[in-house]
Amino acid sequence: MDEPASSQPDESATEKEEEAEEEPLMGFLEEINCPEPGIIDRQMIETAYLEEGQKGEARRLHQLEPVVYDRITTMRLEFKNILRIDHLWMMPNLTKLCLNCNKIEVIEHLEMLTALKDLNLSFNYITRIENLEKLVKLEKLSLFSNRIRKIENIHTLQNLVILSIGNNLIDTVEGIERLRFVSSLKVLNLEGNPIAKQPDFPVSLYVIAILPQLNYYEYVFIKTETQEEAQKRFYRELREIEDKQEREIQGLETEAREMAEADRLASSFVEHLDGMQLYDSLWRDDEDGRILMLVGAPAQELCEEYSKDVYELTQQIYRLGLERFCERDEEIRDFNANLHEGQEELQAQGQRQIEEFLEYKERTFDEMRLKWRELDQRDEDLEQLQAQLDTLTANFEDSLNDLWESLMAQELHLHEAVEESTLNFNRKISDLMSNFVEQAQVIFQQLRDVCIYFADNMTEIVNQFLSTKLARNELNAIPEELQQCVDDREAVLQLVEGMRTSHTSRVDKREDRLAQRSRQFIDDMIMNLNNKEVDRHRAKILEINSFMEMMTEALANLPCELHQEAPSD
Repeated sequence: MDEPASSQPDESATEKEEEAEEEPLMGFLEEINCPEPGIIDRQMIETAYLEEGQKGEARRLHQLEPVVYDRITTMRLEFKNILRIDHLWMMPNLTKLCLNCNKIEVIEHLEMLTALKDLNLSFNYITRIENLEKLVKLEKLSLFSNRIRKIENIHTLQNLVILSIGNNLIDTVEGIERLRFVSSLKVLNLEGNPIAKQPDFPVSLYVIAILPQLNYYEYVFIKTETQEEAQKRFYRELREIEDKQEREIQGLETEAREMAEADRLASSFVEHLDGMQLYDSLWRDDEDGRILMLVGAPAQELCEEYSKDVYELTQQIYRLGLERFCERDEEIRDFNANLHEGQEELQAQGQRQIEEFLEYKERTFDEMRLKWRELDQRDEDLEQLQAQLDTLTANFEDSLNDLWESLMAQELHLHEAVEESTLNFNRKISDLMSNFVEQAQVIFQQLRDVCIYFADNMTEIVNQFLSTKLARNELNAIPEELQQCVDDREAVLQLVEGMRTSHTSRVDKREDRLAQRSRQFIDDMIMNLNNKEVDRHRAKILEINSFMEMMTEALANLPCELHQEAPSD
């Protein structure tokens, strides 16, 4: 593989080069008149939303609207001197986020923005690409002019189309080959990085050869002849990467199948019961059983029957677990679907009320503006106009209060309905789980009976073995570990009892594990449902109260707004 020429410059020269790389970025940011460094918070988000692009009357009307976080799809927070990312979870439907030209050092707290398609983090102080794996819909990512040294953690972004990572500190081709897994990637920019400045290593040709899905490199269309030249130049490297990728894909597919099956079995609580795992575990650390098996063929034959009986019963538990898993999974899906449908229905009802109120607000505010203008222009009948204004204000406040009571009543009703539904669901799923556990316990008891039956038969076989050897005067044929049993037949019973106890104990532990995990599954699921509902309920209350505050503020600011318009009238 063609590698950049390596040299060993002195440390002071290297430091000067790195400082030169970073000076343009630092100087650019330091020249900007920014506020005090800080963290993204609710006030910053609301201010940015209310000050976004509109002009004139559209801007005025936009600023009178309440901030409904679920509706925000674009957020621009450039030149805010931001040090850390936070509070963006308040806007779950965000599709475009601009955080360029700040002082962000770490990419963090973006995992809730699963709808995000466009993310701009250019001109910051980021040193590592990380915490982007949840942004499954991301199509455009700009990390231009940061302090990144390596391309990493991008191959999971399966919808990424444009990646700009120029003007960083990338000095290695390591990680570029991982972008082959991003088949949607069409545009890549690496200009301004140390790796792109090596005179004896054409990184552009390397990238074009390694990433055949690209259409543009450094925003220049890749011609067919350039692709052919690149593939010819880096033929050997390309073959090695393709072979490695194929092996990795096969390994990932196998791992995915195994994980899916393991998850299915774990959710059924019958993992490691699909084969001989339980039977094999019975003999683990069973020294007494090992000694008893030294009697030879009769014990081996008995053991084969024992293994078949244990396997058959574990298979019954295994099949039962899978059957009951399907029943529970269907019940869970139905519950979640009904819950979502109810929430959407009440959400739509509340939204209609808000839209109707906003229409009423505009009519009322227009009428109040007329009355205020008349009040400013007339010298008589002022008391009558003021009374009319007072009536309009009182009616508006009453309507706003009625809306608040209605929205809060709806939300309280929904919250109580969800709690009741969750309680009923808990009862139903608990009944299903209890029924499964009870059926499994019946089979576990049969397993214990098989262990006891095996132990009883083993007692007869060992005693018969010892009696035969004694009758034939073949004491030397008795294994050394069993010599003590020749004169003390109680020792045989002790060995058998030790084996029986060990085996039944293993069965008991597996039964307890199934019962405990089934209970834990329900407890965790219900706790998650309750926590999710509490978070949703609190967020909705916050949204409603925020809307009321906005409407109250809009009413209070109406006279000031009219006075500001007066000079232009």
